[in-house]
Amino acid sequence: MDMFPTEVKWTRIPKKSQNISQSLFDMGGEYYCYGSDITCTFPANGKFTPDQRAIYEAVLRSSRAVMSAVKPGVAWPDMHRLADRVHLEELTKIGILKGNVDDMVKVHLGAIFMPHGLGHLLGIDVHDVGGYPEGVERIDLPGLRSLRTARSLQQGMVLTIEPGIYFIDHLLDQALRDPAQSCFINNDVLQRFRGFGGVRIEDDIAVTANGMELLTCVPRTVEEIEAFMAEGRSGTKSFDGLSSQRQ
Repeated sequence: MDMFPTEVKWTRIPKKSQNISQSLFDMGGEYYCYGSDITCTFPANGKFTPDQRAIYEAVLRSSRAVMSAVKPGVAWPDMHRLADRVHLEELTKIGILKGNVDDMVKVHLGAIFMPHGLGHLLGIDVHDVGGYPEGVERIDLPGLRSLRTARSLQQGMVLTIEPGIYFIDHLLDQALRDPAQSCFINNDVLQRFRGFGGVRIEDDIAVTANGMELLTCVPRTVEEIEAFMAEGRSGTKSFDGLSSQRQ
């Protein structure tokens, strides 16, 4: 299905050397007045550094964990909590965090690295209405209070799934000042990621009777992104063979 030309609605293009920087494109196109919202993060020079790859793949695992759990009846706040947990597990493997993930969850450490909500309803408006109908209350907790909906999923709903891991100085400093959170942070490793920026992966999905349908078709794995960028100058690319789109 062809869409009208994509409009870049938000971009971050670092001015650092192309040897170390990465770019984040948050894009939306329309098809017969229906919106889309897709975010891609990629290395500016076409090749992920080890740290860029580690954070990117952590977010990708979070995204795919949520996709595997989506089905009618699932509460959207629980999907946000799942994404948070995967992030904390992955950041522990990388060495930025240490300790018990269950204890990290209790002190809302995930909101330091993903302060926004997991996603939003998508329709005629990119941030579509209906997130908080009568009887659905906002959850006043870090991270969760930023959710654009707290509803349980229903067949036919179209939403974005957009987990991210970010290294935001004032949030990191806030966590380091809080003994309940700082005890989980390996500050020596964290220093390596100061100025890193962040990674977000945003896909569009439709809830089906037994799960979900992925509506996004862009390179997603590290291998797909690097191959796509390496061949980008040779002509128009096709997304037909992307293994990461098979859900």
